[in-house]
Amino acid sequence: MSEKNAKNRINERNLYGKVGIDIHLFVIVVLLLLLGLIAMYTSSYASAYYKYGNSYHYVISQFAYSVVGLGAMLGISRFLSIRFLKKITPLAYVASIVLLMLVPFIGVVRNGAKRWLQVGPITIQPSEIGKIALVLMMSLVIVNFGPKKMVTLKFGVIGMGIVMLPIVGLVLIEKHLSATIILCLIAAVLMYVGGTKPRYFLIVAGAGAALVGIVLLVAPYTMSRVQIWFDPWKDSLGKGYQTIQSLLAIGSGGIFGVGLGQSRQKHMYIPEPQNDFIFSIWCEELGFVGALIVILLFALLIWRGIVIAMRAPDKFSGLVVIGLIAKLAWQVIFNIGVVTNTVPNTGISLPFFSYGGTALILQLCEMGIILAISKYSVITKE
Repeated sequence: MSEKNAKNRINERNLYGKVGIDIHLFVIVVLLLLLGLIAMYTSSYASAYYKYGNSYHYVISQFAYSVVGLGAMLGISRFLSIRFLKKITPLAYVASIVLLMLVPFIGVVRNGAKRWLQVGPITIQPSEIGKIALVLMMSLVIVNFGPKKMVTLKFGVIGMGIVMLPIVGLVLIEKHLSATIILCLIAAVLMYVGGTKPRYFLIVAGAGAALVGIVLLVAPYTMSRVQIWFDPWKDSLGKGYQTIQSLLAIGSGGIFGVGLGQSRQKHMYIPEPQNDFIFSIWCEELGFVGALIVILLFALLIWRGIVIAMRAPDKFSGLVVIGLIAKLAWQVIFNIGVVTNTVPNTGISLPFFSYGGTALILQLCEMGIILAISKYSVITKE
């Protein structure tokens, strides 16, 4: 071991004291994962039998990915150090940009959108990797700028914009507006926590509104989504069909639901109910009470993440936790907003619930990073 590395390890031991992973966060994640598997089976067995002749197709696949994801989460929480996380951040940022650049050329098309890369049997969505990379890189840059620079327009807004632009721009090229919005919202949270003056957010909001206006003008498909949002019955058998069926499912659930496994809407009314609209099936079967349990668990997860961020040993790790928790929070808000028609249909999955192996593994890896950071606390001298 070199003298420099030895000094770094000594400094890290002096700064951080291991206290074990946050067991509260771990238990909440496992509970959400278990509920997600229950929801996956009960929402998907009809469509799985129709499509594959095997009612267990989706839940078996999701269970396998859950096992892999849990293993990754535990491995990351056990072995990842904050020093190593800082070291790999620039590499992760560059790698995510390279993957996003490959999508227009060798990406695979699903449901009319080219947003995925096929690596053997594995399908990767680079925009999900880009979200994690953006959190890491913005956190590192904010720390490097320092509080004095972050309060200025040059660094707190323009500098952050330069960090955001490659990932946000490449995701926007994919016509993935929902991911673009979430990336911008994650960045806004990190900028605010990092020290950007609140008044500068008026500039950011103005630029965002202009960008949305441009997208609406040049992308008719986006404008049609907004129109359907206002009145899904305008095209009840076309673009508004999924939203209408989701609202019927939620309304049918009432207070206590029609019973676990008893949903009617999953029988080929809601297309692919195991994906973005899985929460509407959950609401139909377990009603308002079941929906409230899931929402409360996500709220507890977000709260626990904030607690871990506040106790983080340095600003970088605290910002990373805030960014990853903000990512999860925005996805939950938008998914529930979509299934209740509170926001336009944006194609955002519900973390730990919606079908998707790579996405689930990445979500559990994110929780692993937070758990790894939760192991450390500042050693205070009495």
